[in-house]
Amino acid sequence: MEKKYFFVRLNSRRPTFPMDMTPEERQIMMAHRAYWDSWQAQGKVVVFGPVMDPKGPFGMGVVGVENEAELASLISGDPAISLVEGEFFPMTAILPK
Repeated sequence: MEKKYFFVRLNSRRPTFPMDMTPEERQIMMAHRAYWDSWQAQGKVVVFGPVMDPKGPFGMGVVGVENEAELASLISGDPAISLVEGEFFPMTAILPK
């Protein structure tokens, strides 16, 4: 089955989050990084990371999965889901040949 690609945006619940994380939040974010690293290693994540937008930082990723339900499952399993609000949008991925 051909993958469907999505742009994923994770918005923190406060705009200062990357700069003033508590030690507990930092631990959660380390688990968040490991979680998405594992999906990247399995070929489901093309790229992900923080975006330091002056209007407010956010996390982003480009994910290739079978369907929207699979993506929703990946997002809901994220250890940081209590700290962020996730949204995603279908996209046409232009990948290296």
